[in-house]
Amino acid sequence: MTDIALNPAAATARPARRDIGLKRRYAAERRFKLYGISAIAIGIFFLIALLFSVFSNGYTAFWQTEVNLAINLDPKIIDPDNKRATDPNVLLTANYPVLARNALAEKLGVSMSDKPGLRELGKLFSDGVRTQLREIVVANPNLIGTTQNVWVLTGADIDSAFKGQIDLSVDQSRRKVSDKQVAWMNQLKADGAIAQRFNTGLFTYGASSRPETSGLSVGLIGSLYMMLVVLGLSLPIGVAASIYLEEYAKKSRLTDIIEVNINNLAAVPSIVFGLLGLAVFINFLHMPRSASLVGGLVLTLMTLPTIIIATRAALRAVPPSIRAAALGIGASKTQMVFHHVLPLAAPGILTGTIIGLAHALGETAPLLLIGMVAFVANNPVTPLDPSTALPVQIYMWANEAERAFVERTSGAIIVLLLFLAIMNITAIILRRRFERRW
Repeated sequence: MTDIALNPAAATARPARRDIGLKRRYAAERRFKLYGISAIAIGIFFLIALLFSVFSNGYTAFWQTEVNLAINLDPKIIDPDNKRATDPNVLLTANYPVLARNALAEKLGVSMSDKPGLRELGKLFSDGVRTQLREIVVANPNLIGTTQNVWVLTGADIDSAFKGQIDLSVDQSRRKVSDKQVAWMNQLKADGAIAQRFNTGLFTYGASSRPETSGLSVGLIGSLYMMLVVLGLSLPIGVAASIYLEEYAKKSRLTDIIEVNINNLAAVPSIVFGLLGLAVFINFLHMPRSASLVGGLVLTLMTLPTIIIATRAALRAVPPSIRAAALGIGASKTQMVFHHVLPLAAPGILTGTIIGLAHALGETAPLLLIGMVAFVANNPVTPLDPSTALPVQIYMWANEAERAFVERTSGAIIVLLLFLAIMNITAIILRRRFERRW
């Protein structure tokens, strides 16, 4: 007789214990699912909070308040001594803001004898009108003496007030815009002479101490030059190193050390590469500071481990039967690699390269150490010219004290996020378009 026959209670206890065990297992699975869903929900919440904060503060940067003025290009102000025929520099030094102030005073009915009123009136528009009117006159001196309708930028404070970013209900002693300026702004709005227009200057202006005339052009061009340098160096070097390590190098202690160091370099903080670039490229090789070429070289060092790791993974994913078939029909090892293996690994290589470039595009710390935080007003023509980068421009604007730079900072972050999104979406499309299932 078995124990069950001798003890019938034991027969009923075992299924009961089994049911309890199953219930505990199912409960643990449900808890694990709940933990996973909670983690994803928390991540999505913070992502939405981040994007909402950036977009809510930055979308207004793509619009700039401007005033339409009928400006009389008075020769008595531009060229009082009629010297422009012999001295073209006269047109460069004229007091162009006075022309805009006079046009605005005439539009608003402010007397020319009201000096305090004229001073307040001059704060309605940006001092960047000097450059704007100068370019118009220098391009066509025949316009002197005529009246031209010109949209001029308002000052940063008026722009913020017009966008509703300044609380006008508080006492004027606690805000930068006076009651008189608010009344003028409302009068211009009623006349349809002030409006928000698309801010092309955000993409065409260089660095400036005035928010309304600050733009990303230097950072965009500098980032473009750096990405070209990174792509031109890291892709061929990374692919060549990967092919050698994966297809030609024999397994030894040396190759193991190289692999470990490549993996370690991929995890090194980016600021360390900035220190390396400062020591080697600037202090030792005496390359120019703030140059896109140096920035590209530093980012190349940082990107190489990522591309090597991605390329080796792509090469390893090609089935060994492809290699065996190529060698079996008489191909040399080099022909096997470049005619068969490399084309099949190309989607993975491209994906890794694009992700590496996207990572390099968003880096700031190494660029600060090589001087790319300089104030650069003119667009760089070559990679050797002084420049900055998009993330560095964001860093500099974030340190500015003026309120108007807050929206400029968030607007620049939106531009950077769009570039990163485009690059990552491109990587996904390429992977899905050319990926093969084995």
